[in-house]
Amino acid sequence: MDWVNVILQGVLVGGLYAMFAAGLSLIFGVMRLVNIAHGDLIVMAAYVALVVTQTLGIGPLTSLILVVPIMAVIGYALQWFVLNRTLGDDLLPPLLVTFGLSVIIQNGLLTLFTADSLKLQSGDIEVATIRLVEGVYVGVLPLLQFVVAVAVIAGLQFVFYRTALGRAFRATADDPAVAQLMGLDNRHVFALAMALSLAVVAITGVFLAVRANFDPSQGPARLIYGFEAVIIGGLGSLWGTLAGGLILGVAQAIGAHINPGWQILAGHIAFLFVLAVRPQGLFPKVRT
Repeated sequence: MDWVNVILQGVLVGGLYAMFAAGLSLIFGVMRLVNIAHGDLIVMAAYVALVVTQTLGIGPLTSLILVVPIMAVIGYALQWFVLNRTLGDDLLPPLLVTFGLSVIIQNGLLTLFTADSLKLQSGDIEVATIRLVEGVYVGVLPLLQFVVAVAVIAGLQFVFYRTALGRAFRATADDPAVAQLMGLDNRHVFALAMALSLAVVAITGVFLAVRANFDPSQGPARLIYGFEAVIIGGLGSLWGTLAGGLILGVAQAIGAHINPGWQILAGHIAFLFVLAVRPQGLFPKVRT
């Protein structure tokens, strides 16, 4: 049963990695923007949750009621006032600007909150477990985290393919010039996409802060996991992003079970293997 537990825990952690990647996948799919600051925004969401919980005296999961809209507003403003000015045929300006934003966020958080490692406490749910069969247990919090990850990706998929907003996203992604001629304001559409991305980031940041310690320097590592999950699953594919997160989580769990020092390395090896065998990812978005 040891290996069953290992695979199961890897799948549950993979749900968190999929949430790391979902916002990246959405933004790339809509505006071909690679957000280098994505990991730092996740950490920033964790600190926003910290401030909300300490100020109002509520639990971390309850704080999502405020953290999600706060991060969505930040995302809209960031895209409208900063990132929209960088978009174009050249991919370099968005990369440079988001890299600079990453540095600003890290140093801003370091100034405001110091380099001390922090963690949000959510009470009994952190240690509660469910016995599936004899010898196989699953934590309530990791299970909730996985269920939320699947729900978030299903929700994004629904928005993207079943709503007027999703049609605007797809039209703008396919041909921004034609979409503008049809009456869509590309700047507004892109800002809404970033707001939705940062709403997902808010959920991710809160679960990250409840699951493990966090500090201002952790953003780049979260970004790497997100990129790897996106590339394994296939650029622009939301369900592929979930598959990529699960593969990454299971690979890390297997590596850690064999040798604790191999945890991170095993995930990178899985990423490189998929990239070598199928460079376009497992489930790339098919354009019609």
